[in-house]
Amino acid sequence: MQTQIVNISLPKKLLKVADSLAGEELRTRSELFREAIRSYISRELRLKSIFSYGEKQAKKLKIKENEVEKLINEYRKGQ
Repeated sequence: MQTQIVNISLPKKLLKVADSLAGEELRTRSELFREAIRSYISRELRLKSIFSYGEKQAKKLKIKENEVEKLINEYRKGQ
């Protein structure tokens, strides 16, 4: 794996917690940060996919954005 060094600034308290967690998990700070970034990216891509699907379904069903909350509430009352 080709790597590149990146400098970032973090609040001291956050870095202290990160270092503590890395120590508990027997991994380096870099490994912890890589995993955190991978997790964040994965979550964001998943959310984009979910929102894209929702937008396509809304368009298909001709649902306007301002109607969504009302439709959700109506659905929940029917449960």
